[in-house]
Amino acid sequence: MELFDNLALGFSTALTFQNLAYAFLGCILGTLIGVLPGLGPLATIAMLLPAPYALPPVAALIMLAGIYYGAQYGGSTTAILVNLPGESSSVVTTLDGYQMAKRGRAGVALATAGIGSFFAGCVATLILAAFAAPLAEVAFKFGPAEYFSLMVVGLIGAVVLASGSLVKAIGMIVLGLLLGLVGTDVNSGAARFSFDVPELTDGLNFVSMAMGVFGFAEIIANLEQKEKRETFLNAITSLYPTKEDFKRMIPAILRGTALGSALGILPGGGAALASFAAYTLEKKSSRHPEEFGKGAIEGVAGPESANNSAAQTSFIPLLTLGIPPNAVMALMVGAMTIHNIQPGPQVMTSNPSLFWGLIASMWIGNLILIILNLPMIGIWVKLLTVPYRFLYPAILVFCCIGVYSVQNTTFDVFQTAAFGVLGYIFIKLRMEPAPLLLGFVLGPMMEENFRRALLLSRGEFSVFVTRPLSLSLLIAAAVLVAIVALPSIKKKREEAFQEE
Repeated sequence: MELFDNLALGFSTALTFQNLAYAFLGCILGTLIGVLPGLGPLATIAMLLPAPYALPPVAALIMLAGIYYGAQYGGSTTAILVNLPGESSSVVTTLDGYQMAKRGRAGVALATAGIGSFFAGCVATLILAAFAAPLAEVAFKFGPAEYFSLMVVGLIGAVVLASGSLVKAIGMIVLGLLLGLVGTDVNSGAARFSFDVPELTDGLNFVSMAMGVFGFAEIIANLEQKEKRETFLNAITSLYPTKEDFKRMIPAILRGTALGSALGILPGGGAALASFAAYTLEKKSSRHPEEFGKGAIEGVAGPESANNSAAQTSFIPLLTLGIPPNAVMALMVGAMTIHNIQPGPQVMTSNPSLFWGLIASMWIGNLILIILNLPMIGIWVKLLTVPYRFLYPAILVFCCIGVYSVQNTTFDVFQTAAFGVLGYIFIKLRMEPAPLLLGFVLGPMMEENFRRALLLSRGEFSVFVTRPLSLSLLIAAAVLVAIVALPSIKKKREEAFQEE
């Protein structure tokens, strides 16, 4: 009964005119960003981080969440019709979705993606509502030692599940931790690594870093790409899948939803990992593996369900434990701290309307998205006729205005430009920047809990292994490291991210 009472509170919050308007705006922006290749939810939320300063906390989080899961919907549209993934989690959708479009089944592919995303989103939100309260109760038993150990697991998980080289992922985590040290020491009040620059005594600007490394860098990199636009908009004759289509897609949707829900919770997981893993699972479990890459409907249904469920269950560790499992959730931490809200179990007790309002808004957002996407396919695809060389400079101008408006200082704009160049270098070196942001966000939190644990234990390092929960988490971290070092696991990890 308590769950129903909480959901009633959530819907009463989410169904206010203001919050509905921002949920609609978030879904529209998310779909738009999903449609435009190169501008994924990570870059967009980074660019829009200044916006929450002017919005109420609930409205700001509802809008940013709508952008995140809305992008999962929009990304499938261009992946299927134009063979251009709107964002990273839609890469695998191009493999079979575009082939279905070439065979005159674009409408069925789009309907499959929409149905899978809607079902997965609703189920994942139900999981979030059901498990949020019990997990928050567990989190209240955490002390500084447990939080430190949990963050160690989170960072190691981010390394293990990051695409690309393990060595590069570790390097990015370490760089993020080091950048998190810049600023004023909380205990002594002494400036650290500020190099006598007054603006750095408060630390590096989170908004500038996120917007530069993800937003500016992606735009610079995408300006190098040739514009390839062969659309199959005219091939949309029917949106209704056949009986045989339903027979093949329903098991794939169920498997994708289950897999995505699990991977979204894991540290370092997220929509991109879930979609790649779901495609691999569908191909290996299919009776017709030879059809994959040639228009198999399971190749659309599984990944699209997985990426949407993962996008929504990734809110579970953020809202219950205060730990962001991926880079987008790290940006959500930034949005919450802008409003002086400390993410974690206390949000549920101190601000229940925000907590349950955000959860309820996800059901509303999924309904908005299914209505928005299928009837408005033509409008979204026509946006692709705007040349990128005109679109991106306009976005950069608005981003610079947004960064400047946060603290009214040009130093932040120059800082964003510097991180943009750094992010572009990372892209060229094939170094995924997501672990960098996780290290930057979790670093100061790790340091604070580490020092607090030692202070309470009077300098005894054994506190991290004498407390059972902390010891269990450290053992889990060690097991993760040992497992990923095994040659067979390393090979499977590489296969999971392989774009066939």
